[in-house]
Amino acid sequence: MTEKRKISLTVNGESREVDVEPRWLLSDVLRHELGLTGTHVGCEHGVCGCCTVLIDGAPARSCLALAVTIDGSEITTVEGIAEEDGRLHPLQESFQKHHGLQCGFCTPGFLMTAMPFWADAEDMTDDELRKEISGQLCRCTGYSGILASIRGAAAIARERQGER
Repeated sequence: MTEKRKISLTVNGESREVDVEPRWLLSDVLRHELGLTGTHVGCEHGVCGCCTVLIDGAPARSCLALAVTIDGSEITTVEGIAEEDGRLHPLQESFQKHHGLQCGFCTPGFLMTAMPFWADAEDMTDDELRKEISGQLCRCTGYSGILASIRGAAAIARERQGER
């Protein structure tokens, strides 16, 4: 039996300590140890992008990261991007509004991949935006709704600022 090691993470703003085996992947720890099942596991090879989370603010494949190697890191999952009052993040709302999802399996990965740049996306060309999401695979939508969703998030954020 493999000896477990204690790691400390900040997950969606909450400090967490988890006993992990050295071979465990971050995706497994998030889903099975912390109950954060919004991080989907598709290919388990880092190809599809469904398992993308933010590690210290940067998108990363959680199915490729050994949990012990990210001890002390800050992790953001799709469960952690909604507003404090429970409202959807502008990017989430835009995916709903612009039909950026069908089956929804890839959606958490697209959302987390777009987190660093969504506010600037409306000024990006199609080629620039496609390059930013090129590591994400969707088998349902054909990507036009996804591009519109990422672009539309900034307008939703501006509308919300006007409400305040």
